[in-house]
Amino acid sequence: MKIYVDMDQCQHYGQCTFEAPTVFQLNDDGKLEYVGEVDAALAEQVEAAADVCPMQAITIEA
Repeated sequence: MKIYVDMDQCQHYGQCTFEAPTVFQLNDDGKLEYVGEVDAALAEQVEAAADVCPMQAITIEA
């Protein structure tokens, strides 16, 4: 599964990091970093992260 975060929309609130911490992290500067491609086993966590994103900046491709 591929993950894309529109960094122009992302405001680095970090809500996604609580839902899928192995995929999304905030770096030392408070900026979002993420893994662009993950195993389908993480689908539920990644979908939850996309749902809680206040800016709806996360897109998932199966």
